[in-house]
Amino acid sequence: MSALTVRQVRRRYLTLYGLRWLPTGLMIPVMILLMQERGLSLPQIGLVSTAQGLLVLALELPTGGFADALGRKPVLLAAGALNLASLAVFAVADSFALFFLVWALQGVYRALDSGPLESWYVDATLAADPQAEYEKGLGYAGTVVGVAIGGGALLSGGLVALGPVGPVSALTVPVLAAIVAQAAAFVALLVLLVEERPATGVAAVRASVVQAPRMIGEAVGLLRRSRVLLALVAVELFWGFGMVTFESLLPVRLAEVIGNPDRAAALLGPASSAAWIASAAGAALTPLLLRWFGAAPGAALLRILQGVTVVGMGLFAGPVGVLVAYLACYAVHGASNPLHSGLLHRQVDGPYRTSVLSLNSMMGQPAAAFGGVVLTALAAATSVGTAMVVGAVVLAVAAPLYLPAWRAASDPAGVRPASDPAVPRPASDPAGEQVAVNPAGPRTADALPGPRRDGTDPTAAVPVERR
Repeated sequence: MSALTVRQVRRRYLTLYGLRWLPTGLMIPVMILLMQERGLSLPQIGLVSTAQGLLVLALELPTGGFADALGRKPVLLAAGALNLASLAVFAVADSFALFFLVWALQGVYRALDSGPLESWYVDATLAADPQAEYEKGLGYAGTVVGVAIGGGALLSGGLVALGPVGPVSALTVPVLAAIVAQAAAFVALLVLLVEERPATGVAAVRASVVQAPRMIGEAVGLLRRSRVLLALVAVELFWGFGMVTFESLLPVRLAEVIGNPDRAAALLGPASSAAWIASAAGAALTPLLLRWFGAAPGAALLRILQGVTVVGMGLFAGPVGVLVAYLACYAVHGASNPLHSGLLHRQVDGPYRTSVLSLNSMMGQPAAAFGGVVLTALAAATSVGTAMVVGAVVLAVAAPLYLPAWRAASDPAGVRPASDPAVPRPASDPAGEQVAVNPAGPRTADALPGPRRDGTDPTAAVPVERR
């Protein structure tokens, strides 16, 4: 990794990140409609999609430990191959069983894919320059994913508008385009991602499987030792619950204010593309937010601001107001993701970064499921607007959880040194000289010891945001 410069690492990361999300953008407009065209009812679609959620929840942490133990590149290549297989099956699926297989493959793919590329970027950047500020690259990645998904969705709509191609239906054409895009992403990953691994081959795989539980245990141990890291991971619980408002309730709210579900559905297509572009623009503001507020204060402010935008979605009377608040919500969301990710990375160092990202990601799954049950029930019992306001409050309540990171950034002396006997030294560093980093400041040699794991998941039938 050290052979690459910081700029080269960032360029490769952004290229791979954009190629990773382009197939998702192509699939968004046609995924549900194609399953309906092939004979599935809406309840059946909801049922097959549970395969993804359950497998992600079960495999998120083990695959994170496996990536840390074996290496990020082989895990990402396996994920890309699984995604290619799932898209190929999706293109020809015509039964409940085959679509269930598609979503099961997607679940394994997303568990493998969650974290390794971002971890590689951060580690490769620090290998090239230990003082490098990788938060800017994470912000650029937010811009890239917004453009990739928004552009892919627009391209998908254009392909559908062209109509069927021979025996291939109009809704199937974007799926074939997604297969081509995923194949290109796989080749790019093979060529561009350079990683130094201590061992390869079957023996390395066996050793990694054995080491993965220890990696997971060490990552969980970091939460026990670090109030800052524990608070940051806890943010995901509130975030996952509150995201139900703008991912699942927004279409219902828009249909409510328009009074016509068909017109609302027609508006949601371009509105979704515009929302991703807004998210990209928000992510592009990351360097300015870091300069003006700092990572932790900026992240806390954005949590409150996002709650305000969701209140607007729930209370504005007309469709224009609801859609403006929706776009503002996504702009804030795009700006907050890089700040949160940067703070998380500043708390981990060593070989467990991907496992920690998996822990953070995993928290959003049960929270989103719980939020979906609670907020939809509240909407049915009262009103959609009321449910959205409650979700907005939950989003904003997460803001104080950034205070420990803020305090740690302003008081480096308050961070436990690596030599503190109360904290076990990593087995891989017998001298105990592990370098960690401050939550929002320069790297230091006396920060909390500990080893070192996304977006939205817009392809889910009931989307679950994944940064």
